[in-house]
Amino acid sequence: MHIVSIGIDLGKTTYHLVALDERGSVVIRKKFSRQQLLAYTANLKPSLIGMEACSGAHFLGAMLREQGHDARLIPAQFVKPFVKSNKNDFLDAEAIAEAVSRQNMRFVPIKSDEQLDLQALHRVRDRLVQRRTAVINQIRGFLLERGITFGKGPAQLRSHMAEVLEDADNHLTPRMRTLLERLWVEWKQLEGDIDIAAEEIERICSEDAACQRLREIPGVGPLVASATIAAVGNGTAFRKGREFAAWLGLVPRQHSTGGKTRLLGISKRGNLYLRRRFIHGARAVVFRIRYDTGGLGQWVQRLQERAAPCKVIVAVANKLARIAWAVLFHGVAYRNPALAQV
Repeated sequence: MHIVSIGIDLGKTTYHLVALDERGSVVIRKKFSRQQLLAYTANLKPSLIGMEACSGAHFLGAMLREQGHDARLIPAQFVKPFVKSNKNDFLDAEAIAEAVSRQNMRFVPIKSDEQLDLQALHRVRDRLVQRRTAVINQIRGFLLERGITFGKGPAQLRSHMAEVLEDADNHLTPRMRTLLERLWVEWKQLEGDIDIAAEEIERICSEDAACQRLREIPGVGPLVASATIAAVGNGTAFRKGREFAAWLGLVPRQHSTGGKTRLLGISKRGNLYLRRRFIHGARAVVFRIRYDTGGLGQWVQRLQERAAPCKVIVAVANKLARIAWAVLFHGVAYRNPALAQV
C-alpha cells in the first residue's frame, strides 16, 4: 500500500482520516479521537497530510510536522470543488486528500505559538472595542428617549456623563439614572481593558524587529504592524505583493467572459480585521498626504485628481499592503519611492 496523500476532516471531538494512493483510490478510511489520531499518524511513514484551515488546525498541523509529516492547511473554499456527490465527513476528508496533492493549490502557513498569541490579543481587543461601541450607542439611545442629545463622537458624551448623572432636572427617573450609572462604569472598565491590550501590543511591537520595519511605512502603526505579523509571519506564503493584497480583499472582483473584461468592487475576501486596519491606515495617509514630499505623496496626490475619495483610500490601502509584504518578505527597511519625472 503506497499512500500519496492524506486528508483529515477536523471536528471538535472526532477526526475523519482518508488516505489516497497514486491512482486516487481510497486505501485508508478511519475515524479517531484526537489522541487516537496522533497515535495513529505517529506510526505512519512521513506523508503529505492536508486539513482545512479552521479552529484547531494550526495546533494539529504543528504536531503532525513534529512527527515528520508534511502537514498543509487549505482554505475551505478551495476544498469545496473536490467534494463529490453528497456531503459527509469521510467525503470531506477525501476531498481534502485530493486537493492537497494538487501542485497549484494555495495553502495557509501554519502559525507559530507567538503568532497565535498575538492574533488572540488582537481578537480580544477588537471584541472589547465592539462592546464599548455597543455600550455607547445604548447610552445615547436611552438619553435620546429623555430628550438629551450630544454631538457626534464619544468625546462629548464622555465629558458630560458625570454632569448628566448628577443633574436632578433632566427628567431621568431614579431607575434610569441607576441603569446609566452601571453603563457608565462598564464603559470606563472597557476603556481600561482596551488600553491594557493596546499597551501589550505596543510592547510586543517594540521588541520585534519586523514590526519596527513595518512601522516605518506611512499609515502603519503598532496595530497594523502586529496584526500583519500575526496573520502572515514573514510573508513567504505569497509570491508577490499583489497576492497579499488579493488575499486581503483589496483588489477588484472580476466577472469577465467572451473576451470582455469586467471589473467590479473590491472582493472583500480574506482577513476582514487586517483589511480594516490597512484601510484605517490609508485614511491617515490621505489625511496627512500634504506633508509627504516623497514619491508616495506625489502618487497619492495624482490619484486624488482623478478618483473619488473612497477609491483613493482603497487604492492607498492596496499600496500599503504591497509595501508591507515587500518589507517582510525581503527583510529590508522601508524607503519612500523616488519622485517621478514630470
